[in-house]
Formats: sequence, structure tokens, C-alpha cells
Amino acid sequence: MTMTSDGQLVAGTVIDHYRIVRRLGEGGFSEAYEAIDERSQVRVVLKLPSLAIIGDPQTFERFRREMAIARRLDHPNVQRSLDVGENRSRPYLILEYVEGETLRQNLRGRLPLDVDEAVGYARQLAGALAHAHGHGIAHRDLKPENVLVTTDGQLKLFDFGIALMAGARRVTWRYLNDRLGTPDYMAPEQIEGKRGDQRTDVYALGIMMYEFLAGQVPFVGDNALAVMSQAVHDAPVPLHQRNRAVSPPLGAVVHKAIRKAPEERYQSAEQMLHDLEHLDDIDLTQFVLGPERAGSMPSDRRILLLGGLIGAGFTLIIVLAVIVTMLLEHR
Repeated sequence: MTMTSDGQLVAGTVIDHYRIVRRLGEGGFSEAYEAIDERSQVRVVLKLPSLAIIGDPQTFERFRREMAIARRLDHPNVQRSLDVGENRSRPYLILEYVEGETLRQNLRGRLPLDVDEAVGYARQLAGALAHAHGHGIAHRDLKPENVLVTTDGQLKLFDFGIALMAGARRVTWRYLNDRLGTPDYMAPEQIEGKRGDQRTDVYALGIMMYEFLAGQVPFVGDNALAVMSQAVHDAPVPLHQRNRAVSPPLGAVVHKAIRKAPEERYQSAEQMLHDLEHLDDIDLTQFVLGPERAGSMPSDRRILLLGGLIGAGFTLIIVLAVIVTMLLEHR
């Protein structure tokens, strides 16, 4: 097997009957390559664990879990596993090759999207999540970087590297690194160090919808700590104030998805998908919350608390929250 000095596979390297074409990218503990199946001449994606993690049982177990998750899922809006269970010389995932770009690349220079396009994208992603949730899998890292867009506009959710699978034992992430990526789509419970579940995915989809329609995510700051603080404490600017084309029912769906408390959001992507497919039939009275529960007006106690945390003390608390999140989120 031919590698560069930093452990990357060289084009032309053959693994079993797959010939490496080029490196596509890397995640927190794996690398992806475009390859050709020399038996069928079909293009595929090989996802291999980084050499550094193979000797670490906990981290390698997470990669094995991703392999098991890939085999469970079969949906047009999820990158498909091509694994047929054959013997191989080393562990790797075999995934369909998707001709296109990431959703982040697709959105560049186009925001805000037309309402119909935004809702269409959201329905595709909600369908993908509903399928995963129906198989006991929460993605927990939904963001535009983890969605592919085909040349004909079909979305494909990928990268289940930190997904939670019902019934699987806990796997603790041992390393502090950048695997969590941008905090823009992290739910408040993730920021607070909790494991998250399917309602965490609902929140991330709601944030993405807000971005599609407003042209920006709801919480924007000079750094990750500021964004995470807002996500936990602040109410988002109502979507219709940023885009007058957003109807009250659509705005209600988005704001329900991004409520702070998981129990006040949609409890599943399937519920959210239902409302996205029946916007004209939505009863807005079902979306009303009291002002404080909805997060629209902080209480006096919260104002005093936030004021007292300004400065070094506030920063220290947030930094500690980040460290706890990175240690515990990947359990």
C-alpha cells in the first residue's frame, strides 16, 4: 500500500479490488477517497479510519459503529452503503459516489433561498432524518458541510461518525479536537454537554432552515463562545423580520424546531416533515408558548445573572462548557 509521509493514500494504490483515484477529505478520525471498483468499474467512496485511531479501542469502536449504521440505512436522501459483507484486508466503509458538491458549497452566494426551494431542501432532509430516527439513529452533526447536493438537486445526508445508535453501548471520545466543527448548528443540550437525541437533529434542521430563509444563522458572534452563549440564552430574531416572504405557518415550524428545550420542539423529524408538507393546514394556535418559556423575554433573574457573568468569569464558564461538551458529546 503506497502512502505519503503523512499517511495519505496515493492515487493508484489498490486496496482489495478498489483503486484509489483521489483523496476527498478527512473527518475527525477517518479519511475519504474516491476509488474505482475494478470488478464493476463503478466509482465509489472508500472511508478509512485514520491510522492513529486503529490502535485505540474506544475510537475505533466508533468507526465500527458508523459501518453498522451505514448498513442499516437505505433512503434516497442518505448516502448509500455499498457494503455487501465481503472479506477485506483492512476496515473501511464502501459508499456510493455522489456527483455534486456539499450543501455549503451549493449555498455560497445564493442566500437567502427562494421559499419554495428552502422548503424543498428541508423536506428532503427531514425525510432523511425521519428514516434514520426510525432505525434508532440520531445523526447529531447535521450541518451543510455534511450534506451533498447532486447535479439534479437531490440532497444526500452523510457522515454518521458521531451518530447515536439505540441499544449500542456508550463510546467515550477521548480526544479534544475540532471534530465538533462549527457551533452554529449545535443544540443547547449539546453545548451543555448532554448526549443529544433525535430532537437534537430537529434543532439543527431548524437552524439550517432559518439560514436558508434569513440568509444567516440566528446566532452570530465574534467567536464560537459568543455563538454558544446566545444559543443557550438568547431568543432568535423572528424569521419574518428577516424575510417578509416567510409565511406565519412556515415561520412557526422553524421556530418550533429551534426552541431551547428539547421537549418543546418537534419530538421527531417525522412530525416536522408532516407540518412542512401541510403548511396550508397548520393551526397557529398550537404553536403558542408563554413569553418566558418561548425565550422571547429573559426574566429579571436571567438579566442579573448574565450581567454578573460578563468578563473573565463568564468566559471561563463557557470555556469549561466547551471542554465538557467535547469530552461528553461523543459518548
